[in-house]
Amino acid sequence: MGHRNWIVVADAAYPLQTAPGIETITVDESQVDAVKDVLAALAKTKHVRPEIMLDAELNFVPESSTPGISNYRKQLQAALGKRPVTRTLHIDIIDQLDAAGKTFKILLIKTPHIMPYTSVFFRLNCGYWSDASEKSLRAAMAKGNK
Repeated sequence: MGHRNWIVVADAAYPLQTAPGIETITVDESQVDAVKDVLAALAKTKHVRPEIMLDAELNFVPESSTPGISNYRKQLQAALGKRPVTRTLHIDIIDQLDAAGKTFKILLIKTPHIMPYTSVFFRLNCGYWSDASEKSLRAAMAKGNK
């Protein structure tokens, strides 16, 4: 996979999307373990770096309606470590994913996990070119500098 591809580690109820670029596979491991596996695989690459996104709703899911969610959040945070994470409304991430799937490949990994708003989204960026480098390049191009 490369720049602009996505990997999603999702719960069991995550819908099958119809965008042509979305490939769904099912695994039998826990969602947190699947996240760890994806992070480990991405750490071995030099050509991509993940931008990690979580549903903004996850922080507000109460333990009273979803027993174990607090423990899940702790396990997920431990798995993600100090990596930067963006929290966005679920529907907005789905819209981005749907749009990307029309042009780019999306790998959706469904797990047997059954808690709401717990999908983890990895949008892949170029690993050897930073956002700051891209911004600098665009500024130079706008000025006509070589």
